[in-house]
Amino acid sequence: MAKEIRLNAFDMNCVAHQSPGMWRHPRDRSRDYRRLDGWIELAKTLERGLFDGLFLADVLGVYDVFGASPDAALRHATQTPVNDPLLLVPAMAAATKNLGFGVTVTLSYEPPFPFARRMSTLDHLTEGRIGW
Repeated sequence: MAKEIRLNAFDMNCVAHQSPGMWRHPRDRSRDYRRLDGWIELAKTLERGLFDGLFLADVLGVYDVFGASPDAALRHATQTPVNDPLLLVPAMAAATKNLGFGVTVTLSYEPPFPFARRMSTLDHLTEGRIGW
């Protein structure tokens, strides 16, 4: 039996996740993280490319390890500002049929019932294509 490959994309709802300096590239779209149409287009592109899923990372707070201060992270927009990835999923799911979605949710800061309610709703809206 032939093995199947699973293709998943990884992104973050912020200016620059792991691509610092890409703002200099002529086709840079880093500012589009604030625009829903950019995320919908990404989801459609991934589905056309036969990707299985898109994982959206999240981080609460600003990195403060370098120099024991958040100054460098803020100065260079290191994964900040970052928007809630969960809010992108319904629009991307509505624009696709098979693409799965995973998101980081920090359960340390989430009350159990509202989180379970949101995930249950997304499970129904995406027809089972959500995970965390």
